[in-house]
Amino acid sequence: MVETKSVAKWALVLLTTLATPAWGQSDMVNNPVRDNLVDAANSYIFVFDSSKVSAREVPDHANAMTQRAGGQLRFVYQSALRGFSATMSRNAAEQLASRNPNIAYFEPNAVVWAIGRGPGSNKKPSNPGNGGGGGGEIEPAQVVPAGIQRVGGPVTVDGSYRAWVIDTGIDSDHADLNVGQGANFVFRGKSTTEDGNGHGTHVAGTIAAIDNAIGVAGVAAGATVIPIRVLDKSGSGTVDGVIAGVDYVSANATPGECANLSLGVAGHIESLHNAILSAADSGVKFAIAAGNDGLDMTVVENGLLINNFEPADVEHANVYTVSAIDSTNTFASFSNYGIPPVDFVAPGVNILSTKKGGGVTTKSGTSMAAPHVCGVLTLGANPVANGFVNDRKGTAYPVAHTNP
Repeated sequence: MVETKSVAKWALVLLTTLATPAWGQSDMVNNPVRDNLVDAANSYIFVFDSSKVSAREVPDHANAMTQRAGGQLRFVYQSALRGFSATMSRNAAEQLASRNPNIAYFEPNAVVWAIGRGPGSNKKPSNPGNGGGGGGEIEPAQVVPAGIQRVGGPVTVDGSYRAWVIDTGIDSDHADLNVGQGANFVFRGKSTTEDGNGHGTHVAGTIAAIDNAIGVAGVAAGATVIPIRVLDKSGSGTVDGVIAGVDYVSANATPGECANLSLGVAGHIESLHNAILSAADSGVKFAIAAGNDGLDMTVVENGLLINNFEPADVEHANVYTVSAIDSTNTFASFSNYGIPPVDFVAPGVNILSTKKGGGVTTKSGTSMAAPHVCGVLTLGANPVANGFVNDRKGTAYPVAHTNP
């Protein structure tokens, strides 16, 4: 929902209609979900006209404009977007945009969630070991998950291959992961790339767990996984933080490398959408979870999409939206569907992967399907079809596989 200077009426994303978090509030400390809701309800994203503001000029403009509006600067964007986010009143945001011709558009912030729901989302693994990758405790003997094999893995690579995990962080001490130096874009709390939730560590293992004697093996086994933390311990965050993560990847990734986005928000968010398009234009490839609402994303009424989700609805040659299938090649009941935007399906039910704190655990969701595709992309080639699976309407989707 973009605000232009000629539009006074707001079309806010209703935070109360967003998908519920992947983990219950009993796991939260100081209610970070509530904090993210408050942040999103009182902050705005401003995007500059790139023909008027250079990347170098962005920080000065952002600081000056925020100060004049009596706000608090949150994030500055210089690569995938030129713009910033800031906390201020709705009236201040409207006036700031209307009085500054350098601002192309602005929109309200919103809350995003890790997408990791569905059957078996938090089941205990059959061979959990004793955990504690960093504590010297015994890890379980390695198994190669069926999902990894289904997409053509594991393929062992060295640490020069990199994947960017835009998520809850990654457990840097996990014995089965090669974790690189990343960045934190969670606005509140301690600045760290460590995973306080478990979602990002699980995603990272599917992409690149080391092919060794312990745990699991990922698709691009041994690749460096880089934590870009945009979601907190509750599995929630804000759109402006996700944009900051995409902006960081756009500025630092090598063309051809993959960034995984197993997160989402209901509705269309222009700034996030455009940031991913821009990063994709620069050569970054994205694997994106389709979402777990069981909805058809192609339904149109009165010329408008009814079930659109960000960033799953981004269409670009370097962007792959992924739905989930189970081990019997059946389309997952919880998975969103529709071509476009879905490009491939991949395993996403009862997926065994690396666990925060060491060992392995099982989760389900399109969050677990997307990193299979990111692993394939990390190997350096686009995925190819290895068979097809029909959704509930009979539409056939290619199953992602490594390119031989």
